[in-house]
Amino acid sequence: MKALRWLLPALLLSLAMPLQAADGLVTVQSQLAPRAAMDKLEAAVKARGLTVFARIDHAAGAAKIGKSLRPTELLIFGNAQGGTPLMECAQSIGIDLPLKALVWADMDGRTWVSYNDPVFLAQRHGVPECPAAGNLRQALSGLIGAAVAP
Repeated sequence: MKALRWLLPALLLSLAMPLQAADGLVTVQSQLAPRAAMDKLEAAVKARGLTVFARIDHAAGAAKIGKSLRPTELLIFGNAQGGTPLMECAQSIGIDLPLKALVWADMDGRTWVSYNDPVFLAQRHGVPECPAAGNLRQALSGLIGAAVAP
């Protein structure tokens, strides 16, 4: 039994850790249904004083043209305080701002939240040493983490 004491914490940690896909996409699983996860994310964004620029329901858009798509919603959000320091490092990062988070359901009905890693964005735009990227990575990770928690 003692030998298994580490198993539960290790299992829980592995479930909470984000998946890092190629090209800087971070994907984190949520135990919430897609709509509830997006509602919680939007509330967390607003609670931190960030602006929600748009909430786009891709599944609803697909339905309008007679197509079917699993739940897929995009939240576009941010503020000048977070984005401007990145653009001071490389103005071209503005093409990737404001920040975005995609809440989606996979074929098995699991809910995921995906977003671009700000450190990857800094690398993509040729400024891997940009200190704002690390700060924004930490803030965004905390925001998404709070939103996916049950």
